[in-house]
Amino acid sequence: RGISTNQRPKRPLTAYLRFVIDNRPAFREKNPEASNLELIKKLAGAWKELPASQKQVYEEARQTDWKRYGEQMAAYKAQLTPAQVAALKEERRKQLAKRRSVRAKRELNLLGKPKRARSGFNIFLSENFQASEGISPVAKLKKLFDTWQKLSASQKQPYLQLAEDDKVRYENEMKSWEAKMIELGREDLVRSKKQRLKKKPAEAAKQAETAKASSGRNKAKLKKSEE
Repeated sequence: RGISTNQRPKRPLTAYLRFVIDNRPAFREKNPEASNLELIKKLAGAWKELPASQKQVYEEARQTDWKRYGEQMAAYKAQLTPAQVAALKEERRKQLAKRRSVRAKRELNLLGKPKRARSGFNIFLSENFQASEGISPVAKLKKLFDTWQKLSASQKQPYLQLAEDDKVRYENEMKSWEAKMIELGREDLVRSKKQRLKKKPAEAAKQAETAKASSGRNKAKLKKSEE
């Protein structure tokens, strides 16, 4: 209690990052029209061409901070109880998992993974969100959800049909995308056969109901034949 990873001493900056922080304002002044990416490229080029003697200044500053960081970490860990150590490890694990998830999503976006199919409610939401009344996005969402719940089956049908069409679009695009991933040697991104053939809950329920009815008819026929 009262301890968070936010209180953990910060790792020292690398020599290169120190150079960037020191020189970015001057580079920005000389290149006011440059984008952030272009500016970083210029700074990276300048760092690459920087004489070893000047780079050593930044490296020595890093080493000094690293020594101070070691002392701060020792003091930080000394104040923790075993329970706090365990809690911080769990907090750290969640943070790393979140970062991995963000990186994975970014990679999938770069690889052009198709957007997932939308539900009928999501389509209804996107069409009516801007016009909906509400003091906040959350209030709008709640209001539209309540409205959706009150719609009749016939009123929902157009949205549900659009959702079914979107599922077809998604599956077709996914097949093409997965074929491309296999060509690139990224089989790890391809869904398993079990996932691809997974039945929709509604479809599975319908099949179960049909099977149950068929079983009932068969039992009735068997009973009649026995009589």
